[in-house]
Amino acid sequence: MEIRIGIANTGRELSFETNEPADAVKKSVADALGEGAPFVSFTDVKGNSYLVPVAGLAYIELGTEEARRVGFVA
Repeated sequence: MEIRIGIANTGRELSFETNEPADAVKKSVADALGEGAPFVSFTDVKGNSYLVPVAGLAYIELGTEEARRVGFVA
């Protein structure tokens, strides 16, 4: 699943793919916002970790969870 995160006062967005289901990502973000945590962490498919400051979150866009098709379309 692809995740795109917009960070306030930043011209670029953070974009990566993760193996976590959408519900788990939503829950971790909601928990961080509810508990007043300073940051929320994500891990991509390559094992890289991202720490995003909760105070700077502008938006989080979660992509679809379907697998990509391989091949040519006729």
